[in-house]
Amino acid sequence: MKTIKLTVLPIVLLVLAGAGCATTPEPACSLPEGHNLRVAIETSKAQLTNGCEALFDAYFDRLMSVAEGDPKPRNKQTFSEFLEWTTDTGLLSRRQAQAYYNRYFNVKFMSLAGDYNNCSYTCPRQAELLTRMEEELSDKEQGLLRVSQDRDSYYRADQLLKETELVLAATCTACSAN
Repeated sequence: MKTIKLTVLPIVLLVLAGAGCATTPEPACSLPEGHNLRVAIETSKAQLTNGCEALFDAYFDRLMSVAEGDPKPRNKQTFSEFLEWTTDTGLLSRRQAQAYYNRYFNVKFMSLAGDYNNCSYTCPRQAELLTRMEEELSDKEQGLLRVSQDRDSYYRADQLLKETELVLAATCTACSAN
């Protein structure tokens, strides 16, 4: 009799575990469609709060694409409000939300941020840093030019990259002379 109970118990536990999994539906995470940024943001908010938060990057990219279809200066503010919502709901930390905004809509470069000594940390990684800044400039082109039509800010960012490249080269030359 004991042998039968020990054999049946694992089977019962397996069936119960399977039943528990079957009752937990997967969230329907579909990226927003259409060309209306406000509607796409509302759709994204609903899905991001209902189990799709792991796909935040994909939702953000899609929102940027939707905004490209109707570029206007107001889109900067719209994305700022969306990112504030992400911090209010706990989806992103304040620092993460600021990094998203700055990467796309600010002239300053997030790739350049750092608390390390230039001679010991930045100079050995100079090429990598400049590559990351060029990639970020591409994101700024999307955010500043194609989404919010802010040509002046984009060209300031482009100029800042060129100036940073010159200053960094001079700094690293000075560091290697010491």
